[in-house]
Amino acid sequence: MYILDSMKIKSNYIHMKTILPFLLYFFSSSFFGSQNNNYAQEVGLERNSIIKSYPELKKEALDKRDYFRREYDLAGKNQQRQDSVINEATDYLLNVSDIFFKAWYNTPWTFHGHSKFPKEGSIACGYFITTTLQDMGFNIPRVKWAQQASEYLIKKLTSDIRRFQQKPIADIVNYIESKGEGLYIVGLDCHVGYIYYINGEMSFVHANYYKPKIGVMSEPLSGRNPLNDSKYRVVGKILSKEMIRNWILNIPYSE
Repeated sequence: MYILDSMKIKSNYIHMKTILPFLLYFFSSSFFGSQNNNYAQEVGLERNSIIKSYPELKKEALDKRDYFRREYDLAGKNQQRQDSVINEATDYLLNVSDIFFKAWYNTPWTFHGHSKFPKEGSIACGYFITTTLQDMGFNIPRVKWAQQASEYLIKKLTSDIRRFQQKPIADIVNYIESKGEGLYIVGLDCHVGYIYYINGEMSFVHANYYKPKIGVMSEPLSGRNPLNDSKYRVVGKILSKEMIRNWILNIPYSE
């Protein structure tokens, strides 16, 4: 009996020794796979997407710009084909901009912050706008524009502008709804940020000096934030047809 029990124990030991590496691999894969999927959902990626580093994200945007440039050149003088390329590029930029913004979440705000990489150092509100636009592939003077008043920056990018003086936030919401979904830059008394409007939802994305340790974040338009508290607001809708063409052709903007 003792010999049989010993053989059984030895057999079980060999069996566990054989399957243990597979069990460890299975559980570790399940755990880290779950973590990756949670992160992918957090940054707005598809469940099966490959998670990219920020440099990879920037490179992908530039590669995509090169692709659209080739398609635009192939269109020649065919206006309909050119417009089709521009529309496709617009959709791409509107969607990828959200991924760029989310990469910057929780980068602290400071008045002189000018980091070029998410979650390293700190970033001021103007630099958050110009850095993300430049990283998406827009050929803009990042530092010069970041140091200007917000209205200066908005006027450089669009002529589709509306100004609001001591108006309730509901007026801003109604105006943006009338203009349609897209990406807006909003200049305030002493601040600047994005209004991102997609799938029927609006969010105020900015480097938040109200919560400097959190810094870059997304929040509702209403509530206690610089957008709602500001007395003067300048709203400019960007990613116009001209702006998208400038992106495709890598046309530089003047200071």
